[in-house]
Amino acid sequence: MMKMNQPYFILNQSPWPILMSLNMFNLMTSNIMMLNMKFNLFMLTNMILILTISLLWWRDIIRESTFMGKHNFYMMNLIKFSMIMFIISEAFLFILFFWNFLHNSLSPAIELGLNWPPKNINFFNPILIPLLNTIILLMSSFTLTLTHFYLLNNNKNQTIKFLYSTIILSMYFIILQMIEYKESTFTFSDSIFGSSFFMATGFHGLHVIIGTIFLMINLIPFYNMQISFIHHISFELASWYWHFVDIIWLFLYMTFYWWNN
Repeated sequence: MMKMNQPYFILNQSPWPILMSLNMFNLMTSNIMMLNMKFNLFMLTNMILILTISLLWWRDIIRESTFMGKHNFYMMNLIKFSMIMFIISEAFLFILFFWNFLHNSLSPAIELGLNWPPKNINFFNPILIPLLNTIILLMSSFTLTLTHFYLLNNNKNQTIKFLYSTIILSMYFIILQMIEYKESTFTFSDSIFGSSFFMATGFHGLHVIIGTIFLMINLIPFYNMQISFIHHISFELASWYWHFVDIIWLFLYMTFYWWNN
């Protein structure tokens, strides 16, 4: 016999995880279809749906934590554990990129002329834009740490000021990477060197964009006084993600830029 609280329990479940999973599967399918098409409306639709589901999912999380009081200490520990598992999975993704790049650089194939980088590829000077981007990300990590420090000390003005500084630095990084790509003398299709470089740095750039959006979303509860020095799990998770992005960039700089020179 069904218990009285079961219908409410079933209706109270979030539909966003299963919908996000289905749309991520459709996105993978549309990416495969795009290999044979110049424009794929199916992929554009999936991207819009994924963005919409993400916004609705974040809205429900904010409602549950801020207005419904469902984020107790046990729930927050589960959320933190989930974020740790997500960061570990992202780390293994970049380990794959490093493995591929180092394998081909240490033992270049005969198709590359046994050279790494291959001939006729003029690579970036590591002490110009790449070094500047490294300094920018290190500064953003420092300003984000100051943001957390002032948040713990219940200083709202300084917290928002340094959070804005972190967001501005992240946007500056994205702009510089776009300039670097535009001035590149090689492309994604220039042997495995080009595909490895643009795949790894492009994915990192995507993570920087996601991290920037993550930090910008935290500005809203700061202004609405919905984050305190006691309860600020959303900002804490955003700072974890941002520091992870910074660490990955240091390895990218040493491997993809400095290693080739």
